[in-house]
Amino acid sequence: MPSSSTRSPDVASVRVLRPGLLTTVQDRGRWGLQARGVPPAGPMDPWSHRLANVLVGNSSGAATLEITLVGPELEFEDERLVAVGGAQFAIEVDGKGQSPNTAFFVPAGARLRVGVRRAGARGYLAVSGGFDVPEVLGSRATHLVSRMGGIGGRALAAGDSLPLGPQGEPRPGQSADATVPASDEAARIRVLPGPHADRFSADALDLLQSSDYTVTNESDRMGFRLAGPRLTHTGSADIISDATPLGVLQVPASGQPVLLMADRQTTGGYPSLATVISADIGLAGQLAPGDRIRFEACTLPEALAALIKRERAFMAIERGERP
Repeated sequence: MPSSSTRSPDVASVRVLRPGLLTTVQDRGRWGLQARGVPPAGPMDPWSHRLANVLVGNSSGAATLEITLVGPELEFEDERLVAVGGAQFAIEVDGKGQSPNTAFFVPAGARLRVGVRRAGARGYLAVSGGFDVPEVLGSRATHLVSRMGGIGGRALAAGDSLPLGPQGEPRPGQSADATVPASDEAARIRVLPGPHADRFSADALDLLQSSDYTVTNESDRMGFRLAGPRLTHTGSADIISDATPLGVLQVPASGQPVLLMADRQTTGGYPSLATVISADIGLAGQLAPGDRIRFEACTLPEALAALIKRERAFMAIERGERP
């Protein structure tokens, strides 16, 4: 698989001095290939990924760095406009503090450090021009399990050099609000029943909403294992393998749901009680082990209205307005 080290030496790049806990290259994902067994990957919080890109003048699907819990330290070869969307991290350029969810310049030769996490779990570091790593099956997204995309299908490591694309029109100082869960309360996440709600007891959906679920330590980009009220099947906990949409709540024999996320398998053999609505996927993507979720069932019209509201807010940011 090609790596960034094969690129021409005259291509501007960013050097990784310290990789952070788990930093990967992500674009919008490898959509349209799941039926062939290829997982989409992409950002855990698609909204914040898009937000960071638009703040620096990129297309919304350009490749960013997804930062999990602990951020990296990077050295820039040339001047670039940068934004870190999503989770609120302490950000410094050569020791000078910068605000999250705001575009700022990083001079040539300067060092950008993403430090202490203050709220949320994942930030998206966008650079004007995007990270121009090679595409694999039409995407630059890193899928860790299959070792596909990004830099050799893995998380960043010290010494990596990330090539950058050509810059567009800079818009420094543009800012926007990101949605991250409050650390002292459960994240309220809306779901639609199904696709296998008929395989559960009549009170299962009410039970799902009756109390908080906690994200356990056995959670990663594939999915969040949750601990909370036990959900009961009407029959076997096994089904013929079915497609796994983003945000689906599969329930194995233990009765403890698993929330499938960006690096999920393409099919699964457990029934699914509910699915997180598109407007709330980003909020789910900002959760870390120990965080709590309170699920709330909604109707399809309510889910569509929430998505329209979210998209209108994004379009306002693209126009340079406060949503």
